[in-house]
Amino acid sequence: MTSPYAPHTDSETAAMLAAVGVDDVEALFDVPDSVAFDGEFGIEARGERETRREAAGLLRRNDDLTEFLGRGHYAHYVPSVVDDLAGRSEFLTSYTQYQPEIAQGFLQALFEYQSMLVELTGLDVANCSMYDEATALGEAATLSQRARSVSGETILVPEQLRAGKRAVLSNYADGPGLAVETYPMADGQADVEGLAERFDEDVAMVYAETPTVRGVVEERLADVGALADEHDALFCLGSDPVALSLLERPADVGADVVVGDAASLGTGTAYGFGLGMFVTREEYLRQVPGRLVGASEDADGRRAYTLTLQTREQHIRKERATSNICTNQAWVALRTAIHAAWLGPDGLVDLAEDCVTRPRDLAARLDDVVGVQAPVHDGHHFREFVAHTDQPAHAVVEDLAATGYAVHEVSEHLIQVAATEVTAEAEDGLVGALAEVAR
Repeated sequence: MTSPYAPHTDSETAAMLAAVGVDDVEALFDVPDSVAFDGEFGIEARGERETRREAAGLLRRNDDLTEFLGRGHYAHYVPSVVDDLAGRSEFLTSYTQYQPEIAQGFLQALFEYQSMLVELTGLDVANCSMYDEATALGEAATLSQRARSVSGETILVPEQLRAGKRAVLSNYADGPGLAVETYPMADGQADVEGLAERFDEDVAMVYAETPTVRGVVEERLADVGALADEHDALFCLGSDPVALSLLERPADVGADVVVGDAASLGTGTAYGFGLGMFVTREEYLRQVPGRLVGASEDADGRRAYTLTLQTREQHIRKERATSNICTNQAWVALRTAIHAAWLGPDGLVDLAEDCVTRPRDLAARLDDVVGVQAPVHDGHHFREFVAHTDQPAHAVVEDLAATGYAVHEVSEHLIQVAATEVTAEAEDGLVGALAEVAR
């Protein structure tokens, strides 16, 4: 087997195979027969017109639903300027900005992205960026093991943590031998007294969220931060840029690391895809995963930007690398920065306030529906809320889907509804449909 991209002669290939003790290239790979390529793709050859017809037919099989879904993925209106600017070739075709002399514009935009997150959190250092919020949380957990002030090996997370996020965190924790354990929640928020009982000298990091997975704004973050500080553990807070524009700053409640999904701005709803933000204190600067853009001066005294403190294993660091984050998320961070700049400080706050009033008003309307009580939790909500249905939640969710509306099934009698400006025109229809299926 030869490759056009590996210009080795037959004799060179034979010498390398002999050096590793195998007879042929195929012996270097262990591919099960069930997935091995047999020389046929099994795809009928079609022209462009036929291919378009085939693709359109497949797409028509998708359900046409208005999504009132949340739990980590949120639909906000993305202005056309984001697509127009981010689609420029110098942005779209750039992988990683290794050559600062030809990437100053992109590097400056990423520097602005970092600066926005620093301002929103009150912390000192933001990177650009992580795969998603789950990997950012995993990186925070491994950072706790590199922080000299922390000695424990237990990561405490809310018992209602979203399953996918918990699974990614557990994968990260497996390597360094960390134990991921839960603390109780009460009425959709952290049970601080229960959390205090879970603390001991082996806790390395405690993670809390605002809003929580059930959309409730966490009211006792300062108490969580005080507990972490008392036990010499890191306090990691999960949130997102829209919420942070309105809620109390993480730095003011003692957060050491802030993680979350910054793609709530700039990309719209993209299930399974996001942009992980990672912001921390300056004392952990050299432990930050991924890469950072720094500002300096060129030979003529002009401000210049460059990638700095890159911790990727490809950069000859190998076992000394602090992160395995490799794939570049810069283009997604660029989109977030453009959207945030387009909104401006006042526009961002206006959007956040709408994320409080809209679910509040929709919950009040659903509470008037016979067989529904909303919201379940007594507190302020952001974007979404949980409602109780007298009828089994599974049946309610299926019946709503049949009428064109998608909501989450949380448990036997609990559903979760997310409301943003994107779903505003469909709220009347959702209320009417729920009134029919919830009786």
